[in-house]
Formats: sequence, structure tokens, C-alpha cells
Amino acid sequence: MNKKDSLPLDEGPFYHGTKAILETGDLLTTQYNSNYGSGKKANYIYMTATLDAAKWGAELAVGDGPESIYIVEPMGSFEDDPNLTDKKFPGNPTRSYRTQQPLKVVGKVLDWQGHSAQELQHMHDHLEKLKQQGIEAIND
Repeated sequence: MNKKDSLPLDEGPFYHGTKAILETGDLLTTQYNSNYGSGKKANYIYMTATLDAAKWGAELAVGDGPESIYIVEPMGSFEDDPNLTDKKFPGNPTRSYRTQQPLKVVGKVLDWQGHSAQELQHMHDHLEKLKQQGIEAIND
């Protein structure tokens, strides 16, 4: 839901890409460290309504588990992800959101194709430049 009014921002379905091993019924909460930046405790859980953005989440997440994309259901209100909706990306083209409420795992995407090695390298290079500039994910 949008904080400004009670209309839903997006009807979904929603996805969460990760290397965590999850089961249907599990709740994703804010008690874990972020997959990005310096790995601080995350104040938000992230989801997207596009499979492409979920692929990036799975491919860029830290951890040793398999890259996975889960279908999730928000258990409360959510807002646009400010990391992807700033002046550089007006609007919300990736349909990416964040919430402080749990996300419930309701399924798993079993058949998906990841980004090419070249696309992954380009993204890793970009993230490294941001890190060198001291740019962190917005966590407040």
C-alpha cells in the first residue's frame, strides 16, 4: 500500500530473489543483515513485481545457497524502493518495493534464465564503483 493513501501500489505477483533456502510459509523479516553494501541489519525487506529485477536479487545476493526466486505475499503496507526510484529512474520501472512488514513465501519460480556473464560483470563493476564512492543502499 502507498503511505500517501490506501490504494495498492501494485497487485503483483511479487518476487524476492535470494540465495537463502526458504520454504512455502516462511516469513521474510527485517532481522537479517542486508545482502548489499556493508551488510548492516536491513530495516526493510524488498520485493519486485518483475522477474528481471528478482533475477538481479538472486544473482547479486551474498551467501552460498543456490540462486532462487520466491513468490511472496506482503503481509502489510509497502512503498516504492527509493534505491531504484530516484531522479535517475523516475517512476518505478522495475516495480520494486520495500516493506518493514513480513513477506510470506507462497511459492518458488522453478524455471528461470539468469543474466549473461557479461551483464553480471557489468553490474558487479557498477556496484564496485558505488562502493568505492561510499554509496550505500538507502536503509532508513
